Amino acid sequence: MKDNGNHFHKLLESGEFRFARLDLPDIDNEPVIQANVPDIVEQETCLFHRSVAEGVDYLELLHNFVERGMTERRAAPVVRFADGEYAFYKLTLGCNGLYRQAESVAAIRKAMPMHIDAFRKLAASGKMAPLIFPGNIGRGRKRSVLSLFRRSEEVSAASFLNLLQGHGIAWSGENYIPFYAVYAYLTSEAFAGLVDGRKLCILNSEYNPDACRDWFACFASKPEIVFIEIPAEYVATRWDAMQEGILGRIPPDADLCLAGAGVGALMVCVDVATRYTIPVLDAGHVLNMMNGREDKSKGLRMYTLKKSEGRMTGAKPVPS
Repeated sequence: MKDNGNHFHKLLESGEFRFARLDLPDIDNEPVIQANVPDIVEQETCLFHRSVAEGVDYLELLHNFVERGMTERRAAPVVRFADGEYAFYKLTLGCNGLYRQAESVAAIRKAMPMHIDAFRKLAASGKMAPLIFPGNIGRGRKRSVLSLFRRSEEVSAASFLNLLQGHGIAWSGENYIPFYAVYAYLTSEAFAGLVDGRKLCILNSEYNPDACRDWFACFASKPEIVFIEIPAEYVATRWDAMQEGILGRIPPDADLCLAGAGVGALMVCVDVATRYTIPVLDAGHVLNMMNGREDKSKGLRMYTLKKSEGRMTGAKPVPS
């Protein structure tokens, strides 16, 4: 595949994108930073498009996108991408971290056309939320902007963006949103208020109805939750075989879906959004939080903890 890393380098040089801190005033990342290696603080710096002035603007953009999708019945998928996806798309079994995503490299290769097709649909109608920060754009953590993307074979954000460019899949200020903006939005009062009284479909391998109801009750929100079980493993490589069995169980009057499917979230979110013309958000760790199963994520995650009267609130949402 042609190395297109230079394209992103030019976008940075031109000023279309820049690195800036995702500063959200009600977020408290300190407990996560203290519980992890110090370098995790680098992830507070992410890509900003030149049309976006500050972090809270991304939350407003995402809220408006989801609200419009619900109101106008538009296909509105939102999908996150990080280390597991980057490994998968470099055809390595490094994708098998917390969950089993692929049986073999051969299985990944076979599934790739399905993923590329989903990428095209996501770029056209949805939001891509890759984890991109100065420390994951190449092997060296202290590399300068001028040396970005020179090692195209590395598993990194660079290799992921090269994949998109190599297949002619455009990413821009219109279809990009920072990875952690999705977490921050899904744990916000704005999101809980949007789904209050609406039919919310959860697509996941696990569901604790009492815990989920309690989660939304903390925000004085009461959505009608419908749970659709999906396999815990290999959705990324076996979606073509399981697709109809899952899509056919989603209520046609669902207002919005949250999905937890690992690397397979790309196809799940895109296909559900297309079939039912609604927003479908890749929720991942936030679904574990809603289920009271943060342990499944092996710890706290950035941009999911809120400040409350100057104190840490822990992993549970607390209304202001």
